[in-house]
Amino acid sequence: MSSDFEFARSRRFAPLFGTQFLGAFNDNLFKTTLFVLISFQGLGQETQISSVQLLNLGALLFVLPFFLFSALSGQLATRYNKARLAQATKLLEVLIMAAAAYGFAVRSAPLLLLCLFMMGAQSALFGPVKYAVLPEYLRAKELLMGNGLIESGTFLAILLGQIIGTAIAGMSSWLLAVMVLCVAVAGLLCSLGMPSVAARNRQLRMDWHIVRSTKELLFQAAAERELFTAIIGISWFWFVGAVYTTQLPNFVRLHLGGNEAVFNLMLGLFSVGIALGSIACGKLCRGVLKLWLVLLGALGLAVSGGLLAYFSYGWTLSGSLWGVGAFLQQPHAYPIVLVMLGIGFFGGFFSVPLYTWLQTVASDSFRAQAVAANNIVNSVFMVAAALISALLLFLSDSIVLLYFLVALGNIPVAAYLFYRAPEIFWRR
Repeated sequence: MSSDFEFARSRRFAPLFGTQFLGAFNDNLFKTTLFVLISFQGLGQETQISSVQLLNLGALLFVLPFFLFSALSGQLATRYNKARLAQATKLLEVLIMAAAAYGFAVRSAPLLLLCLFMMGAQSALFGPVKYAVLPEYLRAKELLMGNGLIESGTFLAILLGQIIGTAIAGMSSWLLAVMVLCVAVAGLLCSLGMPSVAARNRQLRMDWHIVRSTKELLFQAAAERELFTAIIGISWFWFVGAVYTTQLPNFVRLHLGGNEAVFNLMLGLFSVGIALGSIACGKLCRGVLKLWLVLLGALGLAVSGGLLAYFSYGWTLSGSLWGVGAFLQQPHAYPIVLVMLGIGFFGGFFSVPLYTWLQTVASDSFRAQAVAANNIVNSVFMVAAALISALLLFLSDSIVLLYFLVALGNIPVAAYLFYRAPEIFWRR
């Protein structure tokens, strides 16, 4: 193994990576399976609520806990041993998936939606742990590559969860039940290998008031200029990702004339691109934070996104949807494949230095809460992505135009990051 990855197989990193990978995989396996059952298998008909409304409710229930519990999770990760907290959250995941297993067995949409909310809460509690503990496990020169591996693993886990969740949704309910429960147990076992770390502030006074603690946390984060600049940049990355992935099924069908297999291809290219970009960024930095790569990432996102809109505009579509083979025979197919890969690749370049910047500029005593504040702002940006996309599609009814405008948006965002932190150009 290359010396760049030497730490990856050590106890300082491998258990955390496995815990995060399996958690992201199970989140998306469960969520995708549930949404496919609602969309295509008639789950939830007894509720007298339409499938579209149930899907919107499910999406809201998964994101809502990040608004409600992130401030609390940041306090917990500051006051208590992060490894023990990670193990507690993974035990909670096992209990939630045991309830979900029963929900799949009896085909109870209300119970499964409750479990989706609880999985969102569990993810919100684990979020500050995984990024705040990384600087405590890794040496300074390992941190960039560590973030790159976590980022690449997360997006590959999301991809696998979505693909496998779609594939198994129509199979036996018992298979679904056993699979989500087994993945949760595997995640718990991985977390048991995480080395213990001392609490950063055992005397921190917990504030259980959700609104007050959230407001106070955001004010604290906003008061630190470099820290909040990193948060804004990371949140823009999630905004862009939310727009692309949410609209991707309809984009593939309406503008590329592709079926579900072509959608999986595009989703796979986006996820693999992020994984490759994250690793390449870590290799290029050689352990030294180089924030100018954020600007390179933003430029790459703008160019790749603009080319995606250009190559997908004005396709002549057939009456039936193409499979992967037929799609790849179309004139602009390979350019679209390359630019979709490029969007993911430059997304990795954009986000990895920002995550590392957030971890390094935050003080040891505030790092977990800084990550919690980041999660809250990320959620705000993702909700904004949904609302802005809905408005633009209502006005223009063109996903290509939406993608083009998002691509252009990378330029003013990069300029704004530079305005807030001019050292982004020369930080080495």
